[in-house]
Amino acid sequence: MDPRKHKIIFSPSAERDIERFESAVAFQLVKDIQNYLETNPLPFGKNRIKKLTGYTPPIYRLRSGDYRAYYRIMPETVVVLAVTNKKDSEKILKKMK
Repeated sequence: MDPRKHKIIFSPSAERDIERFESAVAFQLVKDIQNYLETNPLPFGKNRIKKLTGYTPPIYRLRSGDYRAYYRIMPETVVVLAVTNKKDSEKILKKMK
């Protein structure tokens, strides 16, 4: 296994979130999560990843079209906490506080 790759773990609620989407949307989300978070889950420059303020431990957001994946970074692991349509993001973030 490449030492620079992070293992991606989906929380049970994130798995349920993804199962609710149309298959094409779910496929694209999982592909983006793997492409971006396995190799570099931290934000750099102006890209799809953002560190959210006010969360301890930190929560990060990955933007994928009209959808958002929220996750935490652990040593060698990225835990996806929730995946939602951007219009439902505020509601999800309030639950994580």
